[in-house]
Amino acid sequence: MDQTVLFRLAVFAVLLLIMAGWEFLLPYRTGAGQSRGRRWLTNFSLMICGAALSRFTIGAAMIIAASYAQGRGWGLLPMLGLPAPVAVVLAVIGLDCAVYWQHRFTHMFDVLWRFHRVHHVDPGFDVSTAVRFHPLEIAVSAAYKAAFVVVLGADAWAVVIYETLLSSFALFNHGNVHLPRLIDQTLRGLFVTPDMHRIHHSAVMVETNSNYGNILSLWDRIFASYTDKSRENDREMTIGLNEFRDRESQSLVGSLWLPFRSKPRHPASPAATAGDIGDKQQRKDR
Repeated sequence: MDQTVLFRLAVFAVLLLIMAGWEFLLPYRTGAGQSRGRRWLTNFSLMICGAALSRFTIGAAMIIAASYAQGRGWGLLPMLGLPAPVAVVLAVIGLDCAVYWQHRFTHMFDVLWRFHRVHHVDPGFDVSTAVRFHPLEIAVSAAYKAAFVVVLGADAWAVVIYETLLSSFALFNHGNVHLPRLIDQTLRGLFVTPDMHRIHHSAVMVETNSNYGNILSLWDRIFASYTDKSRENDREMTIGLNEFRDRESQSLVGSLWLPFRSKPRHPASPAATAGDIGDKQQRKDR
């Protein structure tokens, strides 16, 4: 196995253990939505499915794209003739902006939302939510990021650094943890924090359609998608999607099939119907 892959896996495993331990010792939210059991089984099973698909399809797409572009001198950064360290920093920033827009697109376009909503269906919010993605969304994401690697002309080391930061911040930002307000607000000046990203998982669609940032919080501020506080107390706000709270949607098979479902199999409750209407209206507005 490539050493860069081993490095990323090691960082991921260490941070996963740290965040899981933090949540266990000092959980911020408690209640039925935060129960582990079936949630963790489904979420980590989806992670394994995504890893398997990537392994046998386009798992190394970004590295291959970086090597291909670099060998031909393609991309914006090589044209500028910048020192290597500066080019790496700009590549990481550029990729983070590109992934911000990728995330935002998944909320704007129905065909993308069908797959991305697998991530939002989780009724809880903890470190396992960070790995809850449909395998096909992971494949599309890899292709999208590979295209931007070519456009930027990012080198392989910039890709490794960015992907390591991206997975690390995903684990941190989905943690069922809380930072003191002063620390949280200070960090938010530049980076996404758990309290900021938790709002993105609110069942209120206007909040779901905000705070798209992955690493840097400045994109939400620049592109007017930042929400500072949730309408409800964030300890008590409802997480997930109201229209997909049935047991089937929470299972592994149900999650894999979810993009192809138009609505829940069981009759929607009034709350779910309102959530569905709000979902559609938000898409029209955008």
